[in-house]
Amino acid sequence: MPNTGANAYPSRYRWLGLLGSLALAAGALTAGARPAADTGPTLRASGGAGTVLVFAGLAVLTAAWLLLGRPADGQRPPGTRWLTTTLAWWAAPLLLVPPLFSRDVYSYLAQGAMLAHGLDVYTHGPADLGGPTAAQIPQVWQHTPAPYGPAFLLLTRATAPLAEHPWVGTIVLRLTAVLAVAALAALLPALARTLGIDPAAALRLGALNPLVLLHLIAGAHNDALAFALLLGGLLAATRRQVLPAAALVALAALVKAPAALALPVVCLLASADRSWRPQLRSAAQAVAAATVTVLVVTAAAGTGYGWIAALTTPATSTSWSPSTSLGRLAADLTGTAPDGAVTAARLIGLALAAGATALLARRVVRRESEPMAALALAFTALIALGPAFRPWYALWAVLPAALAVRTPAVRRVAELGCAVLAFTVMPDGFSPDGAELVLAVGGFAIGAAAVLMAERGTPLHERQLAC
Repeated sequence: MPNTGANAYPSRYRWLGLLGSLALAAGALTAGARPAADTGPTLRASGGAGTVLVFAGLAVLTAAWLLLGRPADGQRPPGTRWLTTTLAWWAAPLLLVPPLFSRDVYSYLAQGAMLAHGLDVYTHGPADLGGPTAAQIPQVWQHTPAPYGPAFLLLTRATAPLAEHPWVGTIVLRLTAVLAVAALAALLPALARTLGIDPAAALRLGALNPLVLLHLIAGAHNDALAFALLLGGLLAATRRQVLPAAALVALAALVKAPAALALPVVCLLASADRSWRPQLRSAAQAVAAATVTVLVVTAAAGTGYGWIAALTTPATSTSWSPSTSLGRLAADLTGTAPDGAVTAARLIGLALAAGATALLARRVVRRESEPMAALALAFTALIALGPAFRPWYALWAVLPAALAVRTPAVRRVAELGCAVLAFTVMPDGFSPDGAELVLAVGGFAIGAAAVLMAERGTPLHERQLAC
């Protein structure tokens, strides 16, 4: 695409984002979540210049994404094909690097190896497996059971032969996440057209998003697989295919449980008639399809139903969330034991999330809210009030929001929120010390300066087109 005239506006930011992604990849080689053979028992990365590169790349990539979303007078915004190609460009440098921002992918490999060795992952932690595979897992997770459903554990068991080869195992699981993100890039525009939403806008917010690149691709998180199954189910529901729609959403919940919130939405989307009899018939079909899916997949995995009791695993005593912080603050103010106050605050948060979800469901039934908007708000309540928060959890709310938001101002707020969350985790997934924070701030300053220089170097007629 020539870099002149109207085409210069989007292509300039495509190249800028690619520069940021290349810097991220280069920094990951030393600052990422590398295997224990490279880091030693602490699992901490060497940081240094790698941390600077990662945060400089983050600043450039995130700025390119935000600038690409600016309204440009006198020209048509990029279409879905162009945005999908840009997603491929920005993702490519991240495919072969060490995991970034989390060591969860090593836990996936360990859980697959545990299943292959006959260990119950819902009652045992990686420490019971031992050996070089367990050595990749941070101490805080060594004795905790898996919080994932049997559908995902079937996949991890297939990677068991690679568990002692973390580089290869990581690449295989990342390729699974990449395929899932490719499915998102196809499903989002299709769903958006069905729901009357701009498909390019939905694709830009839901797939061409720094959190997708950083955590679903670079971090290889299994949320990518859950999202692809979830959106596939919602698309089937819009086509009145309630049985496959419910089965796909149930499969998504058997990867990560929050996807189950979408089952009522499947019933609403699959029924053209909002009267109670068609709704009841859709609900009965959805429940039947979901139940059969759970029974068949659980039997195939041979894991039993221990994953239900293990759903609290992501919430350790050190996990952060708004409710956890309020519990600790209450303990400090009252002089009580922090564990009890944190547990109480988390329970209150979950109760409030459940109440908010019930109110949203009531509004949808009364036709006071659109199902997709209600799903986005329900996920937002669960994320904000739940016992643990990670930056990539925000995507559970962002994806349905990409299919529901019609106001540019609201979409812009969601984009800015994603941009801020992109900077909240260190490249190796651990909490930073003072020196690492200095390096991170320095890297961000370098990246921001590079973006400003690139914008100042833009010819005046191109700048007028982009503003």
